Amino acid sequence: MTSHTIAVIGGTGPQGKGLGYRFARHGHTVVLGSRSEERALPVADEVGERLSGVEGAGRVTGAANADAVAAADVVLLAVPWDGHDELVATLPLAGKTVISCVNPLAFDKRGAHGLVINGGEGSAAESAQAIAPEATVVGAFHNVSAVGLWGDEEYLDEDVLVVGDVVEAKEVAIELAAAVTGRPGIDAGKLRLARQLEPFTAVLISINRKYKVHSGVRISGLDAH
Repeated sequence: MTSHTIAVIGGTGPQGKGLGYRFARHGHTVVLGSRSEERALPVADEVGERLSGVEGAGRVTGAANADAVAAADVVLLAVPWDGHDELVATLPLAGKTVISCVNPLAFDKRGAHGLVINGGEGSAAESAQAIAPEATVVGAFHNVSAVGLWGDEEYLDEDVLVVGDVVEAKEVAIELAAAVTGRPGIDAGKLRLARQLEPFTAVLISINRKYKVHSGVRISGLDAH
């Protein structure tokens, strides 16, 4: 396994904190990013305490967003869609592998639903790539429950779908998925398919509300591969 230094932008939120915990649990160095270092440090301490006694766990620190990115070779975007583009534009992402798990969703009386991005011809991941053309953006971890990530199970019984246009960047996310599920992620195609993965999270939210669970995605038929 390749060891990475991963900046988690949105690292103080449930998804970012949970993914940071899982990555550090399996030996990666994690820097939780937030608007200020003061906001990030207590969460980094909380994750570090959770990892105490875990053999081989990586170090977890907190930093302001730009400083977190500067220290990392992999950047995970785990931020709300509201304000996403403005934040991404402030980050020094050139030369980085960027993994977006951002889900542009809205909620009304009928529940969660996906937002239409760029007239249906865009996604959060594609927006990040357009804003930071010198980075390499892939989409992954969209459909993983924050509750499950912070839970006690060693691995989550689900699959991580990875989309992107650059094979080497997808391979980074595919390998990192093993820290969450115990198996590599699945190459699900080109970056434009983030347009389907991101709003699909609304379907899982609906299932969760109906059945009082924390559902995930499993892909059948790949055992022979």
